[in-house]
Amino acid sequence: MLRVAGRRLFSLSQRSSTVSSLALSRDHTLSDGVVDSSPSPRSVPSTDLSPFASYHRSLMRGFSSQVLTQGNEVGFGSEPATVEAVKTPNSKIVYDNHNHERYPPGDPSKRAFAYFVLSGGRFVYASVLRLLVLKLIVSMSASKDVLALASLEVDLGSIEPGTTVTVKWRGKPVFIRRRTEDDIKLANSVDLGSLRDPQEDSVRVKNPEWLVVVGVCTHLGCIPLPNAGDFGGWFCPCHGSHYDISGRIRKGPAPYNLEVPTYSFLEENKLLIG
Repeated sequence: MLRVAGRRLFSLSQRSSTVSSLALSRDHTLSDGVVDSSPSPRSVPSTDLSPFASYHRSLMRGFSSQVLTQGNEVGFGSEPATVEAVKTPNSKIVYDNHNHERYPPGDPSKRAFAYFVLSGGRFVYASVLRLLVLKLIVSMSASKDVLALASLEVDLGSIEPGTTVTVKWRGKPVFIRRRTEDDIKLANSVDLGSLRDPQEDSVRVKNPEWLVVVGVCTHLGCIPLPNAGDFGGWFCPCHGSHYDISGRIRKGPAPYNLEVPTYSFLEENKLLIG
């Protein structure tokens, strides 16, 4: 828009300069004694339009942001004013700061607003960070179906003495054996020095009547058979490992005793595994 206005003003200035030059040439002709052949000769007074031309030139300079290239003091070049300002920097550029309200740093009237903005921004950042941390913790925690399988409640009332029940806990079999008095005496009479993985029977049970072990052979992960083997406990047919009535390894390639899981008695006939 500024370029269009500048061009219009420039055309007006050219017209005014043309009129003034014509008037001056005509006055020069009349002063030399040349008589006009028109039927009604009149003398045309000379007109000085230089103030008018200078006024329009000053307007054009104002539209060009006071940036003038060398050798082109009046008018516009082929490039826009902003492009010429970049190509030919000039210290005469004056910016209009009339509509811009400026405050010195640390203005007391703006201090409350600055504190409000800073505090609000920090509160938003803290809330977003807290949300991200909570999302990360929730994603890393176990799901509901996994938590449901983490513990298993077993009713012991239906298990007869001398029998073994197998239940599934966390995808693994668990042997629950209700031992008789003879089984308890036999487990406590074993010489610990003869065991590959020495462990007293009282350490492996919480109630001497109930033995709870994970039904996975410690050799290669096979499932031993209950109430079998040379020692009346469990026998692994894969590689011939024998476990006694306390789940301790007595014969075969297995290096360790059967694992005892975490369990507790909720009631006299209620067992919680896990």
